[in-house]
Amino acid sequence: MQLTKHTHACVSFTDGGGVLLIDPGTFTPNAAELIAGATAVLITHEHFDHFDDAALAAELDRRPELRVFGPAAVRDKLGERDGRVVAVRSGDRLDVAGFEVQVHGERHAVIHQDIPLVDNVGYLVEGRVFHPGDSYRVPDVRVETLLLPTSGPWTKFGEAAEFVRAVRPARMIQVHELMLSELGQNSARMLLGEKGLTGVPLEILPAGESVDV
Repeated sequence: MQLTKHTHACVSFTDGGGVLLIDPGTFTPNAAELIAGATAVLITHEHFDHFDDAALAAELDRRPELRVFGPAAVRDKLGERDGRVVAVRSGDRLDVAGFEVQVHGERHAVIHQDIPLVDNVGYLVEGRVFHPGDSYRVPDVRVETLLLPTSGPWTKFGEAAEFVRAVRPARMIQVHELMLSELGQNSARMLLGEKGLTGVPLEILPAGESVDV
């Protein structure tokens, strides 16, 4: 299958007919366009940089075949819409847009004690590629390709390194990078990559670029 990296935490998968889109948020400038081309959308959590609720609501109104999956807060925000918006939780298995998806994890990483935690789930696509959302919770399954968040108010390189060591992927692709400059992204690659703390190459894909996974 093919993975396309979009701005920030947003990625899409294609493999034949369907298009599976994960986390089109307001930090992804072409989120509405990506949603319009998706067969199904997965949302890891309710924060705006992962979840453009206005764009999703508009596309759900326009296209009755679109399906959206995410934590209960996503369903509550969009409404059930005759079962087209589905709340998911850890342990769920989905068959969407021609892809098998496993749901892992329950809570967002801690930002600060004064900021409430929200539900956050990660998605393992086709048993190979894991998108953790905003969490370093280790899934209890083998992961071939890990999408590694590298920037944000909750991220920490030391915790990221321990996360990678625990997951032990064969491959890593950077996501959630928008708050890092080019220098910062290259620093993350050096510290967290093959010659750094994890021994696994960290790939930096420009927005719009695709790779086989």
